[in-house]
Amino acid sequence: MAKTLRTIKNPFFTPHPPSHFLHFSLLFFSPPKRTSPRYLNHHHQTRCTPQQIFLLLVSLSLVFSGISFLASSLTTSSTCIVSSPSSPLGFFVSDNPRHLLTSLAVSVPSTLLPLPARGGRSGNMTEEEREFWKQPNGEGYKPCLGFSLSYRKKAARVSKEKKRFLVVVVSGGLNQQRNQIVDAVVIATILEAALVVPVLQVNRVWGDESEFSDVFDVEHFKKTLRSDVRVVSSLPSTHLMSRQTIENQIPWDVSPVWIRAKFFKQLNEEGLLVLKGLDSRLAKNLPLDLQKLRCKVAFHALRFRGPIENLGNKLARRMWIEGPYIALHLRLEKDVWVRTGCLTGLGSEFDRIIAETRMSQPRYLTGRLNLTYTERRLAGLCPLNAHEIARLLKALGAPSNASIYVAGGEPFGGSRAMEPLAKEFANLVTKETLAHKGELLPYANRSSALAAIDYIVSLSSDVFLPSHGGNMAKAMQGNRAYVGHRKFIMPNKRAMLPLMENPSVSESELSRVARKLHGKSQGHPESRRGRRDRDVLAYPVPECMCRHGKHRSIGFF
Repeated sequence: MAKTLRTIKNPFFTPHPPSHFLHFSLLFFSPPKRTSPRYLNHHHQTRCTPQQIFLLLVSLSLVFSGISFLASSLTTSSTCIVSSPSSPLGFFVSDNPRHLLTSLAVSVPSTLLPLPARGGRSGNMTEEEREFWKQPNGEGYKPCLGFSLSYRKKAARVSKEKKRFLVVVVSGGLNQQRNQIVDAVVIATILEAALVVPVLQVNRVWGDESEFSDVFDVEHFKKTLRSDVRVVSSLPSTHLMSRQTIENQIPWDVSPVWIRAKFFKQLNEEGLLVLKGLDSRLAKNLPLDLQKLRCKVAFHALRFRGPIENLGNKLARRMWIEGPYIALHLRLEKDVWVRTGCLTGLGSEFDRIIAETRMSQPRYLTGRLNLTYTERRLAGLCPLNAHEIARLLKALGAPSNASIYVAGGEPFGGSRAMEPLAKEFANLVTKETLAHKGELLPYANRSSALAAIDYIVSLSSDVFLPSHGGNMAKAMQGNRAYVGHRKFIMPNKRAMLPLMENPSVSESELSRVARKLHGKSQGHPESRRGRRDRDVLAYPVPECMCRHGKHRSIGFF
């Protein structure tokens, strides 16, 4: 046991020279010096003076008091081991002293870390502008991923599995794929199966034929999860079949119990299970260890491939060096207008094209089929267009000379769609205008890689604002919280749009209301406790983040 503790490397336990108390106590426990034959004549007995006996008793009482205090501390409080944002994160929390060795003995590779927030430090800013750039108070929350002893015992067995294999086919855009990969790891753990590196289905909308290794760092993925589940690059020859049934009829919100009851027997008998269509199928509310595993996969295991991450960081530095910047995720692509059933705001000619496309492909229209365009818009179901985004930014206090990085695909309508925003904020850039000649060439027609670059640049921004909800917005909300609660503004469209359309509302009144509406939801810690509809990857408090003081949590676990 002592040998195990000595070999543990922990940033909060630094080596020190032996204390004076240790040297002092050795006076009583060291063997006596046999320099005189008198010791032999008295059967090696020694006598202590009364002063030595008194000091010995005092020393022993201090030792036992310290042991009792340590045991009491371990029993009554949770330990939250975290590191500084600039170093690899140490992540293991336990509320039980029996878990301490398990917690300390495992380390997790560092997450994707953004550049430091610049904030409103310039003396030339107005109070409104300074407030706009101000970062939220993280309230002491830090990543805390501590797994229970029972989970670690099971994971030790699952990570060596060689008979049962799970293959998962994921679809959609980058962040939709990430969500399904996260759940694939969780399902592999539930079924006690080895996971084959997920298969990325060809994207019908963008024609992207990328494989997992084209977007993500496979070896990092395997290494990070090696203590949780065995990840293999391909099936062994013993499990290859000429024809395999693909399970794609999975209902919504299924539990671990449902997963095991449905698939474990089949997997045990056949040795192979192929799943497809996992998007949002696994329940948002899972046992605590599986929620933590979701965070570990999303924020640690899914690192982008080296060249993609390097280019994304390079573009982020080009933005950062100029000062604080905003990242906007504008959902102005043609397929977004088709799917949402909304009008573009660009005029009848563009709206006719969208309407004709929607009529020819009605399966792409998502939800609320019985609502008119106006009802959809006022219900907050439509993306904000460039004009509405510009008004919202101005109302929130964004300076007109702010640097703005626009993430997302090519807007429907091209430069015309961006004119209202460019008119109010001249310093608009995209990855295409920010990159140097040839830097994006390797990723032509690779929408997932381009989305990954957007993700990296957006993560380092001082302020992130999406024009519409969706997978990117949720991913950025959770990741920005996880790396230090960086400012994130989710537009309250249902409240803002009626005000924007009301000619009697002045700009100053619009600004006052906008700041009041968005004041409490700008990246401050928000718990998903009691909110079963919230995704832990968007709201990592309290399952994956704990408040710490003097390296102790406040008992979330």
